[in-house]
Amino acid sequence: MKKTVLTLAISAIIFGATTQVNAAGFQLAEYSATGLGRAFAGEAAIADNASTQARNPAMLAYLEGRQVSAGGIYVMPNVDVVGDVGISSPLLGSEPLVIGADAYDVADNAFVPNFYYSNQLNDQWTWGLAVNSNYGLATDIPVADAAAIFGSKTSITTVEFNPNVAFRVDDSFTVGAGLRVVYGEGEVSATAPGWIDAIKANPNLPANINARLPSGGTNLKSMEGDDVGYGWKAGASWQINSANRIGLAYHSSVDLKLDGHVSGVAYNGGQNIEIEGYLPIELPAFAELASYHQLTENWAMHASVNWTEWSVFEQLVAYFPGDVKPVGGLESDVVKEENFKDNWRYALGTTYTLNDQWTLRAGMALDKTAVDDQHRTTTIPDSDRLWFSVGTGYQVSKNLNVDVGVTYIRTHGDAPITETQSLQNIASVSFTGEATGDVWLTGVQLSYKM
Repeated sequence: MKKTVLTLAISAIIFGATTQVNAAGFQLAEYSATGLGRAFAGEAAIADNASTQARNPAMLAYLEGRQVSAGGIYVMPNVDVVGDVGISSPLLGSEPLVIGADAYDVADNAFVPNFYYSNQLNDQWTWGLAVNSNYGLATDIPVADAAAIFGSKTSITTVEFNPNVAFRVDDSFTVGAGLRVVYGEGEVSATAPGWIDAIKANPNLPANINARLPSGGTNLKSMEGDDVGYGWKAGASWQINSANRIGLAYHSSVDLKLDGHVSGVAYNGGQNIEIEGYLPIELPAFAELASYHQLTENWAMHASVNWTEWSVFEQLVAYFPGDVKPVGGLESDVVKEENFKDNWRYALGTTYTLNDQWTLRAGMALDKTAVDDQHRTTTIPDSDRLWFSVGTGYQVSKNLNVDVGVTYIRTHGDAPITETQSLQNIASVSFTGEATGDVWLTGVQLSYKM
């Protein structure tokens, strides 16, 4: 059963939160621990195991027989958002009241699992099934935190079910396609900061203003819900010669419509009423151009250029079709001005076959931000990221292989944040600061030829 509560803070769920320093916006790159060890360089042109279909369905044609691959990546973020909250109101004097609003270690650790199956039907046709996650985030600060008005809790979990098929045209070319079925569930809330209680305690504050101010920790706006969306993907590969290969893959956008109800004093005025609402959103399309080059019998280099169409996120608008409207009789509400831009990721990796059992991997990547400095917010503290990855593969037996990968990601450059929001039309609240942090990723992948 679908349950959704729309809020102004819903943008924190859809467009990223402080946990997401490992990919632009809210996108997850961690589809396989095999690719993790090379910073996901060359993925659309490499067929290590059944996980290859997650990036390029055409690469299924390179897999023989029936294969299964499963694993997971453990994400360990260390993210801080430091800055000050400024409160401006004629009731507080001519100068803004400034309060420290540093928040440390706001993102929890998370585990991102995956599962893949491939089945070669004949020399030309191969099909497969992928179950993984392309989007996810989680962040949590105390409900009375000084910056809680901009979002106190945000989480989203997605699972993508993805049947694929590949066709070998000839010895040089393969093509593939797949259906994207994306299920997502999330929760978000924005609450009244604790400093409101200090303002309410001021004996000089007019009684009518005091009554309009919520107590610290009060739910201002909140949401939880789920939805399912559909899309498609397609890919191709070109085996130039025995040592060089190019892969190209495209994943379509996925349209979602979150419908349910809004809550919180900012919408219902503190009344126990149910307000219907819905929010149409579009998850962005993304593509990858990759190459693989076998330089010697043991040594290979590979590279990727990735693009994500974040520019589709210019504005979020919530609609209220029911008879009961939010405070002020709103028919719709501009949830947030996003003004995102398309982002690019560049990765370079290498693979070295040490012997019949051991394979070594390494890679680096630059993941460009999807937001300009003037549009960055506390719920989207996106910045450029640098990846440094190492990994290894061990052939346990003829049919079983184990891959391990470790990656360190750090922010690159400054990530200033300036955001302003109204408090019940009584005061203007602003946040000025920056986001800093790094992430460790570690993963294991088990692949078996049946």
